[in-house]
Parts: sequence; C-alpha cells; structure tokens
Amino acid sequence: MDLVAITRELRRKIVPLRFGPSVAHFYLPIEYARDPHEQYLKRFGAGRREVILVGMNPGPWGMAQTGVPFGEVVAVRDWMGISGNVSVPENTHPRVPVLGFECHRSEVSGRRLWGWAKATFGSPDHFFERFFVVNYCPLLFLEHTGRNLTPDKLPTAQREPLIELCGRALRKTVETMQPKFVIGVGRFAEARCRIALQGLDVAIGQILHPSPASPHANLDWEKKIIAQLRDLGIR
Repeated sequence: MDLVAITRELRRKIVPLRFGPSVAHFYLPIEYARDPHEQYLKRFGAGRREVILVGMNPGPWGMAQTGVPFGEVVAVRDWMGISGNVSVPENTHPRVPVLGFECHRSEVSGRRLWGWAKATFGSPDHFFERFFVVNYCPLLFLEHTGRNLTPDKLPTAQREPLIELCGRALRKTVETMQPKFVIGVGRFAEARCRIALQGLDVAIGQILHPSPASPHANLDWEKKIIAQLRDLGIR
C-alpha cells in the first residue's frame, strides 16, 4: 500500500468525525490541500527510508497552508519545489485564514526543521534518501479565540476514535517504508508511536520539538537535535 492510498483511506475515515464544543474550527489539509500534499508523498515518499520523523499535527501557518508536514511556505515552495491548488475549507477562523502559498506568515517550527534539513543535506533529494517526515494527526484544531488546540487536549470521547485511525495509518506507513528508526518530534508523537507500532521491528525515539513555545527549542535547537539524533544512532 503506498502513502497516497494510506492517506486517502485515512481522509475518508476522518471526514465523518465531529468535534466540539471546545473545538470551534478544525481544518483537514490532506483534503483541501490535497494537490501539494500528494505531490509531497509521490515525489519524496516512494520506497524505503532509514528514518521517519513524526510530528503531532498541522500548524496554522505550515501544513494548514501547504498540505506538507511542518510545511513552512518558503521551504515547501522554494526548497522542495512543491506548489499547487489549495482551496479554502469551510468555517475557517478569521484569525487563521487559509491562503495557501500566498500566506506570508512563517511557521517557526517548519522553518527550523526544514532549515536543519537544508543546512545538513543541501538538496531535498539528499535529505529524503534517508529521511521522511509525517504528522501523526492530519487535523488542525482551533478554539473560539483562534488559539491552537492540540489533539491530546480533546475530550476522550472525541480523541480516542481519531487517535485509533491515526495510529493505524502510521503503522501502515511504517510497514510500507520499513524504516530502522521512527522518531517522535516531541513527547506526544513519541508516545503515540510507541503505542501504534507495538510489535514492529523498529527503534523508537524522540527529538526536541522545534516550537517556539518551548524555551529549550529557542536556544540552538538545531545543535540539540543533531546531538539527540547522534545519541539515537542516527548520523
């Protein structure tokens, strides 16, 4: 099963889910940004990989705009060479508009992660020879204020069906790409990876999330994760 098929199956199963009342808005970029998302999967996601990096869920100025995990616009458009049609989802929050590749805001997490990839490997082809990047959950959740609501903060009755679907999709992705390492970008992702991938012959670890909300990430994040990857046996 290839990654496009896995994603399309996940999308079909997620669409009927409903969230609220703490969730005022939710965006599914693998649906409305399907074009660039599937370009990413087809161009960089074919074949086996040594390492899969797993993020939590889309950021409002990253994947929510481009359909690519940690998808800061400049990195996706100018470094990866990906662009495409991004439609406007229903019921967007006025503080978090979906502008696609016309979005001029930069997602710090994406800028840091893809900036490290570019500085370390040069070209995207060299990076993706060894690495691939996915998000555990493809949905962005927003509160009434427009504040980001992470999946772990959802009520249990809403969270569990979603987590189960996302875990199955991640497991299929890992079975398809057969990596040696699956690395959670942050604690939530690592914890979900350990649950979803039980019984598979894969080493699971964690690196520091590049979010500016983390004080540790705001001081030499790149240097820190290079050391963390080295400690995990990834050089």
